[in-house]
Amino acid sequence: MESTDTNTAPEPGESLLTGAPDLVTVPTRQGLEAVDIIQRAAGQASRAGGVGPVLHDGSGSTLGFLVPPGTADAWDLPGSACTQTNGRGMRFGDASPAAGTGWLLPPEAVGPVTDPEVLRAALGEAARLIEAADNCF
Repeated sequence: MESTDTNTAPEPGESLLTGAPDLVTVPTRQGLEAVDIIQRAAGQASRAGGVGPVLHDGSGSTLGFLVPPGTADAWDLPGSACTQTNGRGMRFGDASPAAGTGWLLPPEAVGPVTDPEVLRAALGEAARLIEAADNCF
């Protein structure tokens, strides 16, 4: 079947990675909540998508989610940053990808990258949950 649709978003289970991934970094607490939210959603809905590889820094202050190349061009979520890696430091076979970092979720254990829309929604929900928890006292 021929299609003229310009939407190139992959179907669930398809690889989103066609080049060097970009990296979304967030505070660790928000990132851990987002990982949990994405994993729960992936288990409950077929279109939720799963979490891809996640890095942690040596100080424990940030987590980094690998996302498809080009994500950095339009990423604007407050409290996070998205940078182009251009393949720098991305050696997926290494136990520790770069000095001072390590894998929270290694590439061999998860999908190739996290869908940016799924990540954005999970980070928003995580921020709301953290705010609610912090305001309970």
